[in-house]
Amino acid sequence: METKILTVDNTDPQLNKAIFTEAAKVINTGGLVAFPTETVYGLGANALDGTAVKKIYEAKGRPSDNPLIAHISDIKQLDALVKDISPVAQKLMKAFWPGPLTLVFMKKDIIPKETSGGLDTVAIRFPENRTAQQFITACGVPIAAPSANTSGKPSPTRASHVEFDLNGKIDMIIDGGSCEFGLESTIVDVSGDTPCLLRPGSITLEMLKEIAPDITVDKVVLGRLNDGERPKAPGMKYTHYSPDASVTIIRGSVEKTVAEINSLLEEHKAEKCGVIATEETKDGYNTKNVLVIGTRKHPETIAANLFKMLRKCDFYGYETVFVEGFPESELGLAIMNRLKKAAGYSIIELDK
Repeated sequence: METKILTVDNTDPQLNKAIFTEAAKVINTGGLVAFPTETVYGLGANALDGTAVKKIYEAKGRPSDNPLIAHISDIKQLDALVKDISPVAQKLMKAFWPGPLTLVFMKKDIIPKETSGGLDTVAIRFPENRTAQQFITACGVPIAAPSANTSGKPSPTRASHVEFDLNGKIDMIIDGGSCEFGLESTIVDVSGDTPCLLRPGSITLEMLKEIAPDITVDKVVLGRLNDGERPKAPGMKYTHYSPDASVTIIRGSVEKTVAEINSLLEEHKAEKCGVIATEETKDGYNTKNVLVIGTRKHPETIAANLFKMLRKCDFYGYETVFVEGFPESELGLAIMNRLKKAAGYSIIELDK
């Protein structure tokens, strides 16, 4: 299969219309199209077509019990997909839709088990990205889409990342430029009596509490599922975001972190090591192999660059990577959630 890559041009509506029309034909004949959102690139199929959705799992090498997110382009589409929309769900939708928030509802039978990962619930998102909205609208059906990467690898924030992982395995890539946020959407379960945060993202826990003060946090946000437990939402069970290198997080005061990483670099000097650091610390390391992820003053820069830096670790052939850790508050909760999964929960805490 040859993967076709089409680039949107915001100055040429007619070109874009032709692109979305062609992409919709792929979707409506059971094919796969990767497309940009404000978070990461998604790998889309018709969410109502179980056979098409199976192709997503095959292309990614994704376990079939890992549920997908169904993307809509109009809030009016929701009633056909879910059984009940609670008052708190309505408040969260009003506050954060369209945007990087996914809500988990009890599903209607129209949603096949392949999309829901065999669960009685379904995750729904209304993306803010204009290209994503136009693509979904052209398709005329909700689009099931996990991140458009090989399962377990860093999520793609550029079309080139998708091409690297999935070229020849999918029908089409819509190139809409770099993604704004760089971390997948926040996921909140609103299928029960009390909303529960399943995956942190750029809609932070603090922001959610302003709308839903009683929101709880699933234990998997900070840890991992036990053997035999089924994931309620994408990204809860399996190792994610991992480069080929061995990754270790070092967290403590800035001074202690730099000193500990330099000590580890000395211990591992026989290996090709890299460091993922911030603007504030980049000049403090005894190696040239430093990837600058952003600045601690603006955590959104760290979030936006996280997956790109993890992919660069493979590009440079690092065998071992040491990553600076961050406080787990505000956006730091989402950043550390992704980093812990990338590191297989290998973390050195210096300030215990």
